Amino acid sequence: MGKLSVSILSADLAHLADQVKLVEPYADAIHVDVMDGHFAPPITFGGVLVRSLRPCTPLVLHGHLMVDAPESQFDALAQAGMDVVSFHIEAVEDPAPVIRKARDAGMRVGMTVSPPTPVEALFPYLEELDDVMVMSVYPGWAGQRFMPEALPKLEAVRAELDRRGLSPDVQIDGGVKLENARRCIEAGATVLIAASAIYQAEDPAAVARELKAIAEGRA
Repeated sequence: MGKLSVSILSADLAHLADQVKLVEPYADAIHVDVMDGHFAPPITFGGVLVRSLRPCTPLVLHGHLMVDAPESQFDALAQAGMDVVSFHIEAVEDPAPVIRKARDAGMRVGMTVSPPTPVEALFPYLEELDDVMVMSVYPGWAGQRFMPEALPKLEAVRAELDRRGLSPDVQIDGGVKLENARRCIEAGATVLIAASAIYQAEDPAAVARELKAIAEGRA
C-alpha cells in the first residue's frame, strides 16, 4: 500500500498544529524540510520546530535534510523527536558513516538524489537504507513545477530494488499534485510527498484524501 507524506513547507506556520491535524486522517508522515541556506537557498526548520511539533501528532516525522554536513544535525533532531532523516548524497563525501551516525542517533535513514544526480549513485547503499527519495524539483522552494525526468529514475530504482528483493520506501518529492501523482505511483514510487498541492488548496484535507487514495491504488 502506498503512503502519503505531507510537507509542512507550504503550511501556515502560525497555525502549524492545526494544519497538521487537518491532514492527519490521510497522512502517513509529516515531511519536515530542513534547509541551511547553503546546500539549498532558504533557511527553514530544525530541532526547535520538531520539538514543538512532536507532541502535536502521532505521525512519523520525516526530516529531509537539504543541508551541508547533515550528520552534524542528527543528534539534535533525534532528541527533538524526529523519527527518520533523509540526507542528500550530494552533501557528503562518504555516505556510509553518515548512515551509521543516523542509526546510532536512533533514527531510520534514507538518501536523496537531486535532479542532476543519477539515481544509480544510491545503488551501492540500498541495503542500508529505509527509504530512497527522488527529487522532481531542485532543492529549495515549494511550488516548483514537477520535472517528468524524475519518472525514469523511479523506474530504475524500483527495478533495482525488485531485482535485489529489497523493500525500502521509494519517495517522490517536488511538484507532486493530483494530475501527476498516479504517474509517480505507476513508475515505482511508494510514497507521495506533497506540500503546495495540499496547503495551497481550498480544501487541504480533500486533496490529502485524494492523494492518499491514489497512493493506495484506490483512485
